[in-house]
Formats: sequence, structure tokens, C-alpha cells
Amino acid sequence: MKITNKDYYEQNVEKLLAKMSLTEKIGQLNQLETPKLDNLEEFKNKVREGKVGSILMSVGATAGNTEQGTIDVDFYNELQRIAVEESPCGIPMIFGRDVIHGHRTVFPIPLAMAASFNPELIEKAYSFIAKEASNESVHWTFTPMIDLCHDPRWGRIIEGPGEDPYVGAKFAEAVVKGVQGDDVSRKDKLLACAKHYVGYGASEGGRDYHRTEISDYSLFNNYLPAFRSAIKAGVKTVMSAFNDINGQPITSSKYYLTDILRNHLGFEGFVVSDYDAVCQLARQGVAESEADCCKMALNAGLDMDMHDSCYMDNLIKLVEDGIVDIGAVDDAIRHILRIKFQKGLFDNPYCQHTTIERSEHLKTAYEMACESMVLLKNDNQTLPIEKSQKIAVLGPFVHERRSLLGSWTIDGKAEETQTFFEELSSAVTGELRTSPFGEFGWNTTASTIEWADVIVLALGEEWSNTGESRCVSDITISAAQKELIKKAKASGKKVIGVFFCGRPIAMQGIAEDLDAVLYAWHCGSKTAAAACDILFGDIVPSGKLPVTIPRLATHIPLYYNVTSSGRPVNSYYGEHTGACYIDSVAAPYYPFGYGLSYTEFEYSKPSLSSKQISITDLKNGQKVKISVNVRNVGNYDAKETVQLYIHDPVATMMRPLRELKAFKKVFIPSGQSKTVEFEIGFEDLGYYLSNGKYIVEKGVIEILVGSDCLTNNEMLFNIL
Repeated sequence: MKITNKDYYEQNVEKLLAKMSLTEKIGQLNQLETPKLDNLEEFKNKVREGKVGSILMSVGATAGNTEQGTIDVDFYNELQRIAVEESPCGIPMIFGRDVIHGHRTVFPIPLAMAASFNPELIEKAYSFIAKEASNESVHWTFTPMIDLCHDPRWGRIIEGPGEDPYVGAKFAEAVVKGVQGDDVSRKDKLLACAKHYVGYGASEGGRDYHRTEISDYSLFNNYLPAFRSAIKAGVKTVMSAFNDINGQPITSSKYYLTDILRNHLGFEGFVVSDYDAVCQLARQGVAESEADCCKMALNAGLDMDMHDSCYMDNLIKLVEDGIVDIGAVDDAIRHILRIKFQKGLFDNPYCQHTTIERSEHLKTAYEMACESMVLLKNDNQTLPIEKSQKIAVLGPFVHERRSLLGSWTIDGKAEETQTFFEELSSAVTGELRTSPFGEFGWNTTASTIEWADVIVLALGEEWSNTGESRCVSDITISAAQKELIKKAKASGKKVIGVFFCGRPIAMQGIAEDLDAVLYAWHCGSKTAAAACDILFGDIVPSGKLPVTIPRLATHIPLYYNVTSSGRPVNSYYGEHTGACYIDSVAAPYYPFGYGLSYTEFEYSKPSLSSKQISITDLKNGQKVKISVNVRNVGNYDAKETVQLYIHDPVATMMRPLRELKAFKKVFIPSGQSKTVEFEIGFEDLGYYLSNGKYIVEKGVIEILVGSDCLTNNEMLFNIL
């Protein structure tokens, strides 16, 4: 009988289990962070004793916002040598690092990448990220972060794909494929980690680490699709979330970690806790002691304990006292050892560092940045601007480097990042001037404004205001920036706002005073180059919003896929926009899926392959084909993201007014047309009940195809 890789791994896992002492077994479940010099020898002794299964290659709970230092490959190879050659069973360790959206080459923050609506390019970007990080001892990255989020006050919204389950699912698939490839044992690939399972992005009030309130109906339909997609793509690890759902911390919930994750979704890898999450069960009020924390987490299905050593300090006694079954420990070890074998660590435990040519990586980072930036406003064709003009560039981001990289940039180098001013200077053929920004710069600013033909304002938020534990109550720009906009507007000249941000900002009182708005995000190493080339028309913008941009922070949460109210107050879609609040209009400033181009596109009515289809045929794999003709009627060759939404107007459960079910990004030359085709089937036309059962129901389905979620380009068909 042929021995498969799976059989080989299983046989070797069982052989190791039979040899391991209880201490070594618990050690496999223990992840410690990189040792400091003052405790290095103590750490090495723990490795020799088999007490360390994994190393977190960072220091501190919020590594994305603190200096971490560079990776010393020889240092990690030596620690690995001790594990392989001096520990009792010679089991290699897994080295994990937060390589979230880049290593030395930094790509756009994940929220910005989602704005590209280009999964193929995202996959390519993450393949380069994996190549760079794996060359410096990293085996495992804690990405994709696929927390659906409706609240831009939450600092970690920058790490995820936004507000839509379908975009989240496509993003998850692309990242997992890019990071792991077809063979995760390859030297240039990493283990991916889908996080944070599940619902962390719903932290109440946008306050990090706080409770969440998620119904089972919302869980299955909104928060699980991205994890389902990551698992289908083969993700090897999952990180549990800090939060609770229904009064149960995820860390201690067998229902979420085993019943749903493993039994319902089919996950086969291992689960790691978030930083110190196991011991935090006591503070969350469900455990009396660390021993209780340990018992609850392990029995729930949490395999690896990140940082707090709760497992290492308590499990041995719990097993010896008969409180925890050794079988539960062995199952957790099996999950971890299988992944170590699949990663190839037993055959190739050491990093063979080589010099990597990064020119293709930087080229892709530039391409990714270009496709991620979103043109939100362009009155009277203000953009693109002529390079021969006298251009004033003002604001706090004129000379900024570090913030362009974004949060969770541990290994990128700010000194290698071009500033916006440097890129503009190399492109203009006319004159370029700037002046100091701040309370002492207004006199020179006024003269620069007076001198210029056109004014470009480099606005935004610092990278350190985003990321983990970096929530804000007011999602707007500073008062000084608003004052700068007013001064520029008062000149009567064309004013262009370029926003270097990590999150959506509230645009009321800001966008009105700008003739053009380019949302440039924190787009990594090539942020400035991409923004500059879009301003001058060398690149035609093609990004679309993966999140809603609200008018005011007080309108949060505001997202497109809401259910209908019994009263006509669906203000997102234009019903009685003054009815929600008597003092403001609760409609989006810019809706989900929105983004302008330098050209214009005309859409035909969508056509269907059939006006009706039976549930039986859908279950048997038949699909409805939808096609639409899109014509570029402007003067620029350009890309357009064609979006397909559905609405089920009558169902057993209330369904969203719009649901994105497909999109395609297509290139259409000026004056030409392209027929864009979609297929939707059984898996697209139904939804999950609160018990996790998936159903498709009979009735009319509205199909809408257009350039954003507000499209009314509609056709109907029947499910029989």
C-alpha cells in the first residue's frame, strides 16, 4: 500500500508522542517571546529541557507599534540547534513573527490592499512577503487578519479587509495562497494564521479588547465567511480572539473552538491563543486561578499558549492530579507536530540566509499601492494636474516617511521610503514649493498659497495612531489640518487633498472644501510614488472603498449590508436621510465599493442566462449566468471593478438590502467595451440560519450590477 504524506506524518507524530515525557509534551504547547540578553541562558536551558515549542519573534503585546529590532539569523539558528541537538526528542521549534503586510519591502496596509479589489495581485504580494521573511528565520506569520469591522474607531481596522464578508473571504483566500503556496514546506513559504477567531472586530465602541455582541445569525453570515474561506484555502493555523460572544470568552469556548471551528468549518491545523489570552480568563471572570484558565482553554480546543506560560506552569500538575485528561494534551500536540512536519522543520530546521533581489518586490509594491488608492472626488476634472504648473504642496505629510509605511511594519525601513515631496520634486517640470506646517508656519504658508497655480495638501493621520491598542474616539484629521484646508480654499485656487490614513475618516466639513480627494492610505514603501503618479495622470486610479466613509463619527456603525427597517429610514440608500438624526444626515459620505476614475464607464442592463431556476438544479451545481456590457466612454484607458450584488426581498429571516456576491476588475481601453460575465449558484443565493444550517429559499432575487453598492442597475429572477 502506498504511504501518503499524511500517513508518514501521522506515523512520525505517534512515534514522537510515545517517546515524549509529560514535560516535553507541555513544552510543545508553550510559545515564548524572543529572550533578552539578561535571560538568554535561562531561556536556552528551557529549550534544552524541551519546554519551548515555539518562539514569538518579538517583545511586547503590541509589537506593531513598538521598536523590535532586526532579526539575527545566527541567533535563531543557534536556538534551533539547541532544540534539535540537545533537547530530549530533538523537536524543532516554530518561529513566528508579525509579518502583517510586508517585511523589508512594505506593501499597503491590508485595508488598503482590499481596496484594490485584486485578489491575484494580493496573492502575488504575499508570496514576496513570505519569500523575504522566510529568508530571515521566520516560519510562521500571524496573517491574514480577517476581522470584519464596522467601526473605524478601532485601531486594528487597518489590518483587515473591511466591512464585507465576501471581500473578507476573497482576501483571506488570496493571503493564504500567497503565504503558503502549494507546498508550505518550501523554503520561501510561511505558515499562515487566520485571526482573530472570531468577532474581535466587533469590539464594542471600537475599544480594543472589549466585549462583543454578536448573534449566531450574524456570526454565521458575517463573521465566519472569511474563516471558512481561509480554511478552504488550506490555512495551517488559527489564532483565537480575546473577546467573548454570548458571555463566553473565545479562549475557553469549546463551542467556538471545537464545535464550530473544527467540526463545522473543518479546520485541521492548530489553534494558538492571542498574547496572554489564556491567563486573562481570570480577569474576564470565568476562572478563579491560572490552573482554571489552563484547564478551560485546553479542554476548549486551544492548542498553543502564546507568551504567558500558563500551560507550562500548570498543566503538568493538572494532568498528574487527573483534572486534565492526557488525551486532550496529546490531541493538542498532534495538531502542532503535524504542522511542524508539513512545514518541513524536521528535515530543514535551520535558515539558509541568502541575498534576495527585491526589484520585482518593489515593483509589485508600487503596483499594489497604485491599485489601492481611491479617488473620491474630482470636481471639474481637477485631476490629473499638469506637471508644468506652479504647485504648492503643504501639510504634515509633505516630508513624512515612517507613517507612509503604516502600523505593523516591524522590518521595513523608514529611511528607505521616499517622501511625497521627494517624489513630486522628481516629477514636476514646473516649480514646486512648500512651507513649514504648524502654528508658526502660517505666514510662509500664505505666501506659498498666493504664489501657486494649484495647491496639493498632504493630510492624514500618523501611523502610531493606528494598530493594536490605538483606538480613537474622533475619526477626523487635526484642527490644524482643517484650518489649512480653509486657508487654501479661501485662495480661490484648485485645492487637492491627498489623505495618508490608516482608517476611514469622517469627511463632513473637510471634503466640501476640496476640489479633488485622493485617499492614499498608508500604502507602504511606494506610497509616495503611487500618489504622485496618480496626481499627474501617469496612473489612472482604480481603487474602490472596502469600507464606508461616514460623514460624522457619531454615525458609526454605518455599513452598506444592513437589513431594512420597518419604517422608511434606510438612510444609507437615501430613504428619509434626516429621519435617523434630527441634527445630521445619516447617509454615507462615500459608500462601500465607491471609487472614481479619470475616465467614465457606462453599464448596460445586466442579462441573465435564465429568468428562473429550481432549488434542485442549484443543488446539482447549475448556476445562473449574468453578463453586463461595460463601455469606457472617457479619454483614458483604465480599470474598472464591476460589482454584483443581490437582494432577497422576502425570506424567512431579514436579509441585507445589498450583498456583494462577485466582482471582477477589468481593463478597458478608451472608447471600447467589455462584456463582463458572472456565475452565481447555490452557495451564493442562500444564507445561514442561527443554528448554522445553510438554506436557499424559493422566491424572487434581485440582481444588481454596477460600480458601487448604491447601483440600481437591476434584473430579477426566480428561484423555484
